[in-house]
Amino acid sequence: MISNGKPSTINIILDGKEVEVPAGINLVEAAGIHGTEVPHYCYHPQLSVAGNCRMCLVEMGTPMRDRATGEAVLDENGIQKIGWVPKPVIGCGTNVSPGMHVKTKSSMVTESREGIMEFLLVNHPLDCPICDQAGECRLQEFATDYGRGYSRYVERKNVKPKRTKLGPRVTLDDERCILCSRCIRFCQEVVDDDVLGFVDRGSFSTLTCFPGKELSNNYSLNTVDLCPVGALTSTDFRFKMRVWFLKESPSICVESSAGSNILVSSREGKIHRITPRRNDSVNDSWMTDSGRVLYKKVSSDSRLLSASVSGNASSLTEAISAASEMFKDKKLGVVGSCKSSVEEQYLLNKLSKNLKAKKFLRGHFGKDDGILLSADRTPNLRGNLVTGFSNKYPSDQLSDLSISIQKKQVNALLVIGEDLSESGVDLEDLKSIPIVFLGTHQNATADFSDVVIPTLTSFEKSGSFINRSFRLQSFKQAIPGPVGLLPDLHVIASLINALCEDAEQSSDLASIWKQMSKSRTNPLHGLIFSKIPGDGLQLDGSKWNSLPFIEKKAMHFSPLKQLQKSKI
Repeated sequence: MISNGKPSTINIILDGKEVEVPAGINLVEAAGIHGTEVPHYCYHPQLSVAGNCRMCLVEMGTPMRDRATGEAVLDENGIQKIGWVPKPVIGCGTNVSPGMHVKTKSSMVTESREGIMEFLLVNHPLDCPICDQAGECRLQEFATDYGRGYSRYVERKNVKPKRTKLGPRVTLDDERCILCSRCIRFCQEVVDDDVLGFVDRGSFSTLTCFPGKELSNNYSLNTVDLCPVGALTSTDFRFKMRVWFLKESPSICVESSAGSNILVSSREGKIHRITPRRNDSVNDSWMTDSGRVLYKKVSSDSRLLSASVSGNASSLTEAISAASEMFKDKKLGVVGSCKSSVEEQYLLNKLSKNLKAKKFLRGHFGKDDGILLSADRTPNLRGNLVTGFSNKYPSDQLSDLSISIQKKQVNALLVIGEDLSESGVDLEDLKSIPIVFLGTHQNATADFSDVVIPTLTSFEKSGSFINRSFRLQSFKQAIPGPVGLLPDLHVIASLINALCEDAEQSSDLASIWKQMSKSRTNPLHGLIFSKIPGDGLQLDGSKWNSLPFIEKKAMHFSPLKQLQKSKI
């Protein structure tokens, strides 16, 4: 294949077999494409190449040519000779070239890996059973797969600092550090916060913060994810749970419209941590520290756990029935949410259209950090555009709602998650009209609502969001919701069936998507929820590019795969 006059793929000889690989990639990636593992520590696909761990040593040779004539040098059988480099080369710092020969399983490679592993373990404590990294430690795995199996080192190990606080969220056990420098390069290249470095020399080298600084940026916990050993640990998660007990569920961070892909780790219905999930089209391998703690709201004291009607506890069925009765023959106003899923916004829009309700939408905005915390602090503002709930610029105030109530255009309200007391609405205007509140947590609006129906968090249900670059991404239920609660889709579908004549609205995701994808003018046309790829699906959002809140400067976090600059 040829792209821009250059071949996009080339052929190399990998362990005696000819294979096709993308041009320009390094040997670690090339071998991985064809199922051959080249062990490595310092290399990371989204960081620059340091080449300091030497674990990825391989044998490499190239077809020989006469320097004077450029003609191929042939052996006695007429086959072009291969010029093998006399010593092993690092796979991370060696890019593929046409006809290159690579050996990843030779005796030289085996001896090199055994030697490197032996050096790495010289001062490393051999206490894997009590290490917080146990179960996901690359040092332990590679020592088993590529190590010698024993050590010839009998001297006393160097003692290094333990339980060092590098910042408010990261703790260092320096005796476990193998000096891969991933954390240093991440802070320099991704967050532009050059705070970490090595001091001293040889086996006394130690990771530390520069004088007067600490690792306190909002991406500091990514260094814990990057660390291949148990040196950097999350202060919050440290020694809380063995990772092999955890169930990992793919989800989407709801902190902002960046839409970072995440893994929700839970056990027996309780979330213990959130870590980033790699998606080179959205967030590479990173996420914010502030997004990692959002799961704690699931079990917060302000969580709504039961429905109520006129301040009295009721069943969910009774609350939905009471809400339906309140809305009959009323001029309904619907306050939607940019935190609702695409499917929930679609049903809410359907309810609004059938009842000729007046629709309102509040935006939540902050400062864009230029990486993965966007100015739009909601996960699905663009979903409202695609589903048709709103096509206006959303303000962080709902002053138009107050005007509509004062003009008697609205005399009943359905509020999804929003706190109207923080939205510029005059609370005196709300006292004279019935209000139904659907939400996950207690707030001032829930306190004075006539009917309160608790809903589920994004960790307790399945659905999809559309991020700032109009990328459709699905998320899956990670944990069960509180006893007695049902998904938001069920509640809204029940309201539609109770209030709209001849309505037979299903709350099943597949059925909703069948309805949503019918229109040929909708970007969702022809799509099926179960077929949304794991890394999402790019939609055409060009028709909305003129709206002020559409971020044109950085439609998504630019991947750093191009940072393959050698620092050797």
